Amino acid sequence: MIPPTDDAATDLLIREVDEDLRHDQMRDLWKRYGSWFIVLAVLVVVAVAAWQAWQKWELRQNLASSDAFVAALAQVQDGKKDEALKQLGKLVTDGTAGYRLLARLEQAQILVESGDVSGALETYKMVVDDSSVDPIYRDMAKLKAAYLSVDSADPAATDRQVEGLAKESSPWRFEAREIQALDAIKRGETTRAVELYKALSDDLVAPQGIRSRATEMLKILQPKSNG
Repeated sequence: MIPPTDDAATDLLIREVDEDLRHDQMRDLWKRYGSWFIVLAVLVVVAVAAWQAWQKWELRQNLASSDAFVAALAQVQDGKKDEALKQLGKLVTDGTAGYRLLARLEQAQILVESGDVSGALETYKMVVDDSSVDPIYRDMAKLKAAYLSVDSADPAATDRQVEGLAKESSPWRFEAREIQALDAIKRGETTRAVELYKALSDDLVAPQGIRSRATEMLKILQPKSNG
């Protein structure tokens, strides 16, 4: 039987040999790949620094765009609409993505209030045609343009413009169906208009404003439809 002291000595020797082997392996790895480890470490440090710098830059850009947009709104409140349009124009060119969109929408609203419907329609078209804008906002701009052109555009063309937005899956379906009802009235299709308004009036999910307008329109149209 091997004495316990001999077992302990053997274990210690084995551990020392293992450590020496590991040290040799690490030394060989460092000789072979050490320069790559250094390059990788430097790249990680540079990437982290670049990311932090980009975040700071983006924050500054957002703050600058926010200040410019608030200043333009203040000019609108003061009745300085021409100055506001210029400020918003700069924001459309130089602002961050979210504020570029807000600037265009505000431009269109100012133009509508100023009676420049064609200018507002052109501005909404820019939003609709901008593939970088989220589809839900492009659809919103399409609806706003359709509302503006109901009285002047060909009703069939307007109806086609909002047809896709009137589907049940669309978040803008109620607004689109209201436009379709207005187009039906313009074409003299009173029965279709009544059907659309009745569906809107009875739909508890529809916005209250649209339901109220639909109810009022039914009071006007149903006697004509029955007659």
